Formats: sequence, C-alpha cells, structure tokens
Amino acid sequence: MTITPPALSVFETLESEVRSYCRGWPAVFDRAQGARLTDEDGHTYLDFFAGAGSLNYGHNNPVLKRALIDYIERDGITHGLDMATTAKRAFLETFQNVILRPRDLPYKVMFPGPTGTNAVESALKLARKVKGRESVVSFTNAFHGMSLGSLAVTGNAFKRAGAGIPLVHGTPMPFDNYFDGQVPDFLWFERLLEDQGSGLNKPAAVIVETVQGEGGINVARAEWLRALQDLCHRQDMLLIVDDIQMGCGRTGGFFSFEEAGITPDIVTLSKSISGYGLPMSLCLFKPELDIWEPGEHNGTFRGNNPAFVTAAAVLDAYWADGQMEKQTLARGEQVESALLAICGEHDSAQFRGRGLVWGLEFNDPARASAVCARAFELGLLLETSGPQSEVVKLLPPLTITPEELDEGLRTLARCVRETA
Repeated sequence: MTITPPALSVFETLESEVRSYCRGWPAVFDRAQGARLTDEDGHTYLDFFAGAGSLNYGHNNPVLKRALIDYIERDGITHGLDMATTAKRAFLETFQNVILRPRDLPYKVMFPGPTGTNAVESALKLARKVKGRESVVSFTNAFHGMSLGSLAVTGNAFKRAGAGIPLVHGTPMPFDNYFDGQVPDFLWFERLLEDQGSGLNKPAAVIVETVQGEGGINVARAEWLRALQDLCHRQDMLLIVDDIQMGCGRTGGFFSFEEAGITPDIVTLSKSISGYGLPMSLCLFKPELDIWEPGEHNGTFRGNNPAFVTAAAVLDAYWADGQMEKQTLARGEQVESALLAICGEHDSAQFRGRGLVWGLEFNDPARASAVCARAFELGLLLETSGPQSEVVKLLPPLTITPEELDEGLRTLARCVRETA
C-alpha cells in the first residue's frame, strides 16, 4: 500500500507548531474500531500505539460505547465537579469490588482532574503536605507529565527545557540497570541519605515508573522495586508509583506493581482508566495520608461522568473474571517471540518489555524513526521513545486479536529489514 499524504492546509496554517504525532502520521483520520483506524481516503491502519496507552480496550469498544450511548440518551449528568452522582457511585463501588478488595489494597480514591499530569501533581503535593518536606526523588529517563511539578521529576532534557524556568525540588537517581549492573542497587542513593554532608535534602517521597514508557521501555526488576520500597520505609519516605501508562492491565496485572508484590503509598492512574479514551485520572493513597482540606486540590473537569460510566463498564466487562491478565500475558509471549526472531536476524537491535508494552532498540538511534516512517507507509502506526528516539515502541490494544498482532509484527519485521 502506498499512501499519498493529504492536503493539511488548515492544520499547517492555523494549528500551532507544537503538534507532533501528526507529523509522523500525515493522514486525516476519520473513523476507528478495535485495533484499526481509517483515514478520510479509506486507507486503514493497524494501531500499535493505542492513544499512547489510553485505548487499552481498542477504539470505540462496543461494550463501552453502548454503556456511554445509553447514559447520554437518558440525559445522565455530564459535568459534575466533585458532586455525588449515580455514575460516580457506580464507578467507585465497581472499582472497590473488582480492583481494590481482591488485591487487598486499602486506598482512598481522589479525582484530581482529567489528566495524568494532574494526578502526578496531586500526588507530589500530598506527599509534601504529609511529610512536611519539599524534595522528591525521581529516576533517570523518567517521564511524569508536562506541568511544572511533573517536569521537575522528569528526566528528558528537551521537555524540561520547555518549562522556561528552573525546575526545583526534584532530585534524580539512577533507575534500575542504569550502570549496566556494575554498581549495587541504591548504593549512591542510600549513601547520600545517610551522609550528613551529602547536601541532599531529606526527600518527602520517591516517584517511579515500573516500566519507563517514554524513557525507552526500561523495565524495573521486581527485586529492585521491592528494595526501593524497603529503602523508602527505612528512610521515612513515601513511595509513589506512576502507573498512568503501565497501569490498567498494560503489563498483565491491573497495576504494574502487582508482580513485585509491593504496596505503594500513592498510585497515579489515568490514560486507560476510563477505558474509552475519555479524560479521567485518579490519585490513590493509603487512608492515613488523606489529610487534604476540602477544596485544597480541585479542578473544574474532575467530575467527567461519561468517563465514570465507561470506566465502570470496562471493569465489569474485562476485570471481574481474571481473564484479561491471562490474555495480555499470552499476547506478550507472541510479541516476545517475534522480537526474538527480529533481533536474531539483526544483531544491531535489542528488545525488552512486559505484557503488551515492548521496545525494539537500535544501535543507530536514527534507525527507529526510519522503521516507524516505513511502518506508516505500510499501514502500521508505531511511535519511538527513549532520550534519542532510539526505541520503537509497541503499545497495541490489549484486545487486539492474535491475527492482528501477527500481522503487525510481520510488518514490523519487514520494516526492520527494509531500513537495514
């Protein structure tokens, strides 16, 4: 398939230069269903991006669409601030019964606003309020959002520079395997904490992604995460897990930290929590941390009731019986097998991942962008990640069929061969 770029006049003349994804995918998309999008010229594309992880259950999932249409047609509340509504109650009860109780998680639920970065901001504010300290430790190659507090704990130099002001009260530490296994875990971090001359202000919290998505699909080992939790407990710091992209089943379990057997003090969720791509985010925290004053952190659009409706429907449909996790792990094995074959054919590539998030890294950083460009020409949507965009990121919907997954992986293998 050869795709001719469409006329993009209004996008080029009126929309800001800040736009990015549309530059790599020069098409005008019109419809989408499941794992496929269709542009206005009728070309179809297999989606291995899933709205940057916001569409774990595919585009226009019919179960969720039906629930949403029924709610809208009966004039259900759309905008509710933090008022009590039937839609919010249904979500909270379902979330408690399907997700929290079976995992013995005690969390209170906060609706901080509709975006992931807002969830992170609320987590940082709460940790500082609870501990009475300013500093928060983050990790190399982390990404936590684009607002100022989130940028202060983000590693990417390009994104940090966009702030235009100093980003303060964040301290970076090396992520798992940052030194290729040559340095014992947390040696530097713990030494700084214990040395009165280190100059490190006592942190209120540590924020971490179990798999760094934008940072290059860097996977933290379960034992590293357990050691991090232990360090936080010993040093009186709160542990925040940012599960915005890797939660909601992306790595297999509903929460990405389940495999490690840890219980973070605070957890942030967004992206696929609504299930349908509707804006929604949560900040979860242990009950003893709930010291907020009413209205101390609020937002006009934190009561997005249509998102509550689809979020409750997705939990009932996909998480009540335990099958979603098994299916995701099986699909992950399918991806791993294909990437193993690709890397066996091309010794300049390496791969890593968990569940249905995988990265294919090239020694030549420019190769990843070339692979993604060729993939688009062949009708496959792929994006890069990593500090030099050196990693091809695979993020297909969790509901993708084995046949669709195989089709996309065969296209990826072709793109790698053709860009060698």
